[in-house]
Amino acid sequence: MKIYFCCTDFKAEPWVAALRAALPQAEIEVWAPGAGPADYAVVWAPPQAFLDEQPQIKALFNLGAGVDALTQLRLPAQTKLVRLDDAGMSVQMAEYVCHALIRHFREFDAYAADVAQGKWSYRKPRLREDFPVGIMGLGVLGQRVARAVQAFEFPLRGWSRSPKELPGVRCYAGEEQLAEFLAETKVLVCLLPLTGQTQGILNRETLAQLQPGGYLINVARGAHLVEEDLIPLLDGGHLAGATLDVFRQEPLPAGHPFWRHPKITITPHTSARTLRDESVAQIAGKILALERGEPIGGVVDHHQGY
Repeated sequence: MKIYFCCTDFKAEPWVAALRAALPQAEIEVWAPGAGPADYAVVWAPPQAFLDEQPQIKALFNLGAGVDALTQLRLPAQTKLVRLDDAGMSVQMAEYVCHALIRHFREFDAYAADVAQGKWSYRKPRLREDFPVGIMGLGVLGQRVARAVQAFEFPLRGWSRSPKELPGVRCYAGEEQLAEFLAETKVLVCLLPLTGQTQGILNRETLAQLQPGGYLINVARGAHLVEEDLIPLLDGGHLAGATLDVFRQEPLPAGHPFWRHPKITITPHTSARTLRDESVAQIAGKILALERGEPIGGVVDHHQGY
């Protein structure tokens, strides 16, 4: 059994060492152009040349939950595309979203600004029932975020492409219920997969349907947001602010207006990072299951894109 590691933005040596320790029976190498055929591959944003050279690959294991970079490539028809189910990312995402939500709800950013100017200030406490949280995308990450937000007793709404039922969450599904979901939401959290249908879904029309004083938290993909539509809604007062972890171009260009806008909080795509030990254990387990002819979870539907 041969496995290639082909990942941009990841230092290869520790990953290859961990994979070799988890799969001692396998031959594991870093892919280079012209290399011989392999059975499986662990990838992140591989070049098209890799896929063209390896049409026999049984499965590609993506080092992340989002597979949009791979679905844009020409994949061998018989190759399974497998995303990470969780591997420690969902709890990180829950931490991030709850931090951004509570920071806004409790006005901690305003208190910090006052403290920086030497002011001892007070603000009237807000009511949680006035801040319903709407989560777009109710997969593994969205459901974990919903459970975390529930602990703070905010009203919860959820929207997904197909119907879901989650305890304590008022769920909506499909295009026909999107407007109703948005109207029920004040703090909008985007955790959608990036597909042709969801690209640009955060735009002037949809964000304007949030309750007045709405707040956006985008931790999915930068291409979900039509960036030029956000600032007019902030400056006009319909949106109170936004926390953005992802952007159409990363790193965010130095002259981008998001850097200096007082109502936008930026983080450098760090809401949930891939954890090596958890990821390797999951990938190794799935490879061994495939070798035994057993089904595995996390297989991506090529048509749906997730």
